[in-house]
Amino acid sequence: MKIKLLSVLAFASVMAVSCQETKENEGETDTAMQDNSGITMERLEGSAQYDGASLALESPTNTNVKAAGEVDFAFKVGDYELGTQTDSPVKSMLANSDKGQHIHFILDNDPYSAHYEPGFKKEIPAGTHYVVAFLSRSYHESVKNANSFVAKKMVVGDAGMDDKDVDLDKPTLIYSRPKGEYSGADTENLLLDFFLLNTTLSESGNKVRATINGKEFMITEWAPQVIKGLPKGEVTVKLELLDGDGNLIPGGFNEVTRTVTLTE
Repeated sequence: MKIKLLSVLAFASVMAVSCQETKENEGETDTAMQDNSGITMERLEGSAQYDGASLALESPTNTNVKAAGEVDFAFKVGDYELGTQTDSPVKSMLANSDKGQHIHFILDNDPYSAHYEPGFKKEIPAGTHYVVAFLSRSYHESVKNANSFVAKKMVVGDAGMDDKDVDLDKPTLIYSRPKGEYSGADTENLLLDFFLLNTTLSESGNKVRATINGKEFMITEWAPQVIKGLPKGEVTVKLELLDGDGNLIPGGFNEVTRTVTLTE
């Protein structure tokens, strides 16, 4: 009887520990869900507008480049000043470049490089590539008008097979922000911004689905967004260009996932 009683007590003790661990794990899950549900996104208001700003590619004039390597790019900028701070109160709430307004240069929908002068050199490997460049405010919001961007297909050296499935004359999504690492006050408001080619967004038409750490937001207007309530650490951002029925629009750049890091 004593042996049986001890066995029962031991079993009860194991079950109690197990239940406690389960509750602790459930608590951890609840905390993670709470962090996720605390993420919000809202339209950015109050940006300076540059309806007359323009960007044009002057060099290279021929986008068929003979050999891979360093390529000289020269842009013509109209009604927009590179290297100056954007005159807007918005810059105080977002990560802002102390170098001022610039060009976002994007090759094959990879993370952009920022350029504060209209001329610069870029290393371009052999192959078929897609260049998109657009004007950016000092706090990295793109200037969105019919003349503020350049979108070109480039063939460099021995192009070989083009496996990117991209047509810049069809609806195309180009990722811009968020990007890189954020710290301190810059983690409180993250700019979500992208560039669109050959499409508009609406409630009943094409739209962009943004998935932030697993939480979905539907964007039905081409406008910059502000993400708030993000936990520190790695943040995953996924953007998808969808049609009116919620289907992914074909195109090699129309679904993209990036990871950024938030630190104290």
